Amino acid sequence: MEPLDLTPDMLLRAYAIGVFPMAEDRDDPDLFWIDPRMRGILPFKQFHVPKRLARTIRSNKYRVTFDACFEGVMDGCAESTERRPRTWINDKILTLYTSLHRMGHGHSVEVWEGDKLVGGLYGVTLGATYFGESMFSRARDASKVALVHLAARLMAANFKLLDTQFVTKHLEKFGAIEIPRQDYRILLAEAISHEADFHWNRRDNEVLDVL
Repeated sequence: MEPLDLTPDMLLRAYAIGVFPMAEDRDDPDLFWIDPRMRGILPFKQFHVPKRLARTIRSNKYRVTFDACFEGVMDGCAESTERRPRTWINDKILTLYTSLHRMGHGHSVEVWEGDKLVGGLYGVTLGATYFGESMFSRARDASKVALVHLAARLMAANFKLLDTQFVTKHLEKFGAIEIPRQDYRILLAEAISHEADFHWNRRDNEVLDVL
């Protein structure tokens, strides 16, 4: 694969046809297109919240915000940890997705413990599709709390598709599945033909709808 020299507009056009960029490593300056043969999605109709996690969310242990610290979330997703010593988010990814955020297409969910950012996730919206990119956690269940709040927000705003790119055991617990590339492209074309606003109809208690 040839390295990519991307602009934010080119990136949005790529998402519209089902491909996305990644780097080989945090220190690798180059980006490459990814077009998985099997694509991960999280269907809203079968979204499931584990009981213990639901109790954690109801306890209000964490405070959740949206688009309050996009770059901080990206930095969290890019950092190396013992469980994840290598990441694919390089400086070009950070610059590109921060630009998408400023354009209104990049959105994050932040999870706070007091004033400390302990988890979150970020992704891209196009039409009524949310393309999940990455998540991180510095405290127990923080990334999972972010995912539940994301799903609740998307359902409240009438999004049609939550793309997870790949399926992990972590995501399977919430109902994520894999579908063939061609089936995904059909769902994607339908979803991006609709309009949805990430901040439309925002309600403080919307997460209760999915618990």
